Order: sequence, then structure tokens, then C-alpha cells
Amino acid sequence: MDAYLTAKWLHILSSTVLFGTGIGTAFQMVWAMRSDNPVVIHRTASGVVVADWLFTTPAGLLQPATGLWLIHLQGYPMTEPWLLLTYVLYAVAFVAWVPVVGLQIRIRNLTATATTVPAAAYRAFRIWFALGWPAFLALIAIFWLMVHRPPLWG
Repeated sequence: MDAYLTAKWLHILSSTVLFGTGIGTAFQMVWAMRSDNPVVIHRTASGVVVADWLFTTPAGLLQPATGLWLIHLQGYPMTEPWLLLTYVLYAVAFVAWVPVVGLQIRIRNLTATATTVPAAAYRAFRIWFALGWPAFLALIAIFWLMVHRPPLWG
């Protein structure tokens, strides 16, 4: 078994799960919040929380591990400019994601027995939505760097 191809496959697969789950759960939360229905919001937020623990968290942990493995296998110095930028962008995504998980749990809990959507749930959603953008844009930029780094930084 070729270590490089294994590392590359795991890195691509985990990035797909990380990004795909993020986009999918974000869409579901936005759609649920638009319903103004606490039952729908609670069920959706509950599923989103589970998806984060089952898919996003393991993929998010696997990404840096496989990234470092690939760096080692390819012989890149850890301080290549494009890698340094990737580390910063991944940190931005992580720092935005951590409170997002807490906000999803808060929205789930606030709507568990509510007959109308509490104002606090809408406030938490607005913060959740705002934090999603830096994470999304950081991951888009990381994908760009992974594809374009050879001609730019060789």
C-alpha cells in the first residue's frame, strides 16, 4: 500500500466530509429557522448537533493529521508560505466552528418545549449564521491553496 496515496485519499475524503457536512447542516438550519416552527427547529438542530459529532468532528481532526502526514511524505518544509497560510485559515475555521456547535445546542435546547420560537433562539441563530461565513470562506481558500500552490509557490 502506498503511504502517499493513502494519506492523500484520507485527506480528500475527510475534507469532503468536513465541507459537505458543514454546507448541508448550515442549509438545514437556515431552512428550519425560516419555518418559525419550534418543533421543526428543534428536530433540525438536534440532527445538526448529532451530525457535527459523528461527521464534522472526526473529519476536522483527521484533516490536520493527514495534512501533516502529506507534508512529511512530500518533503515540504512546515514553514512554506502557502502552508503557513493554510494553518491560519484552518485555525480561523476552527475558532468559528467551536462556538457554532454551542449555539446549535443552545437553539436545540431553547426550542425543546417552546410553543413559539424564543427570541434568544433567533439571537443565537444570527450569531451562528455570522460565524459560519468565516469558516466557510476559510475552507474555500484552503481548497484553492491545495489546488494552486504548485504554480504559485512551487
